[in-house]
Amino acid sequence: MERKKINLEDKVLKTIKKYNLINPKDKLVLGVSGGPDSICMLEILDKIRKNPKLNLNFEITVAHVNHLIRKEAKEDEEYVKEYCNKRNIKFYSESIDILKIANNKKVGTEEAGRVERYKYFDKILKETNSNKIAIAHNKNDKIETIIMHILRGSGISGLIGIKPKNNQYIRPLIEIERWEIEEYCQKNNLNPRIDKTNFENIYTRNKIRNIVLPYIKKEFNPNIIETIDRLSNLVKEEEEYLQKQVEKTYTEIREKEIKEEIILNLKKFNSQEKVIKSRIIIYTITRIFGNCKGIEQIHIEDIIKLCSNNIGNKYLTPNKNLKVLIKNGQIHFINQKK
Repeated sequence: MERKKINLEDKVLKTIKKYNLINPKDKLVLGVSGGPDSICMLEILDKIRKNPKLNLNFEITVAHVNHLIRKEAKEDEEYVKEYCNKRNIKFYSESIDILKIANNKKVGTEEAGRVERYKYFDKILKETNSNKIAIAHNKNDKIETIIMHILRGSGISGLIGIKPKNNQYIRPLIEIERWEIEEYCQKNNLNPRIDKTNFENIYTRNKIRNIVLPYIKKEFNPNIIETIDRLSNLVKEEEEYLQKQVEKTYTEIREKEIKEEIILNLKKFNSQEKVIKSRIIIYTITRIFGNCKGIEQIHIEDIIKLCSNNIGNKYLTPNKNLKVLIKNGQIHFINQKK
């Protein structure tokens, strides 16, 4: 398949404008490992901000985390540091024992590494008085994430994958394929660091990247990345519409909202379609706790059943922090966190 030649800097700029990722006077923290994706992002954003015709005029700071897992990790750090020094870009780094943290918390090294990286990026965001964090996820990462969600039994929202913008996090390369990044690095003599563990098929993502997607491309659809990306964009549009309906309905059925408790009208809740009920529950819990971690589909089904039975003074505790109580024609979502 012949690949189209396109100016990658223009393509990234188009993504920035399309999703309003960067504005004039923004102060960005760039998460840079030294690999092709993050170095490509750094190179392109540095060129964009220095282009007087674009008049974006934003600031960048680079943050690097040494996971202390690979013996080449110190060389990766030095590579990024030297790159920044040559271009007069502020550089911050920290060494974090990810293996130790993963063992202590009984989680995988991938998950532990991701959590610690984001914590460090948030720390540098505050220290430098920045307002956005740029992460170098690309289109392939997005598709790999969607496939992982499917394999784990995700709902519809899992088909969106990685969003271009999520709170303070932005992803300028999210519409760029990996081959374009590698070609750009080669063309501009960036010589990025290569993490050899990306080729070891011990992690789910690596298996999808190195085995599943190449097989699908060869045997079924050579344009599978674009195909799934189109599906993702369609789902995103529908999700955004549904979310607006959920927020509108929530406002109509909400009777009280304070830090410790949200009260909904039971009769109005029960009159909704099941898909809206499920989303109202998720939306309400998220408003109380900031997220919906620990709430699974079975909990949502149980809450809907509890509400439909309409029996007073009955309650559920989906987890130790949340109590859902039916009382006097109302649904009480109570924060029990001490």
